[in-house]
Amino acid sequence: MAYSSGAGPREPAKVLFDASQSAKGLPDRHAYGSACESLTFPFVTQARRELSVTLAVQPVYDLEQFAPVGRRLRRIVRHRGGEAALVAMGNRTLEAADLKRIDLQTMGHGLELLHPTVDETVVLPAFWRTVATTQGRFALAYAGLPFDGRRGALLIEVMGGPETAAPEALAETIAHFETQKLGVVLHMAPDIDLARRLAEARAGCLAIDFAGVDHDSSRSWAAAEALITMAREAAPRLLLLNLRPEWARAAVAVGATHAVFAQMTVRTV
Repeated sequence: MAYSSGAGPREPAKVLFDASQSAKGLPDRHAYGSACESLTFPFVTQARRELSVTLAVQPVYDLEQFAPVGRRLRRIVRHRGGEAALVAMGNRTLEAADLKRIDLQTMGHGLELLHPTVDETVVLPAFWRTVATTQGRFALAYAGLPFDGRRGALLIEVMGGPETAAPEALAETIAHFETQKLGVVLHMAPDIDLARRLAEARAGCLAIDFAGVDHDSSRSWAAAEALITMAREAAPRLLLLNLRPEWARAAVAVGATHAVFAQMTVRTV
């Protein structure tokens, strides 16, 4: 996967996902979305609220080559104490300092969990409220220094920014990470109007979670197809998360380039 923002002349494209060294063909369909490894670590906010953060490694597939080309770190943040803890917190959100600490610990634990090879591409999540600040961007870049000089790449999957930030702000963040030899994936809500607007951000890759997109039948696929088409027009690479494997060929036909497949479970009738 070659990364390019499409904003005029720039340095040679950096290889992010490369299927040339990967075996052709997909594994057994029930293993498509299986997490390879996972870990959970505790986290205490500045307000002394206890959280747990779970990280799970997922394979990323090149849809044209039908081969695994990298790995993505899925992150789930939970309040410890269950429903009672959520009620006590009310509508309050985490402080920016808490989000930054979660991001830095995610990168530290994530790189240890992933054990990336020299030429491997990995995708790690980060909150928009972290990368929106210069201090947060530099902190993430510093934490990712082990990737400096590698043939592979470290991609930051920005969560929560595309829905709220101006395209100009997103473009500024992308440019900063490119300067630091890191790539950016913008994680966007499955909204066709948002995809249209994000063309101005000049992102090299967009990610859409298809767990929130109805694509269980041919009738529902029409809307999913329109979303994929518009998102691909906004960026040269499109990563579909939780895509049902049976729709892989249809997705690549309308512009999707990469996928993290939904886990398929065996059903006994």
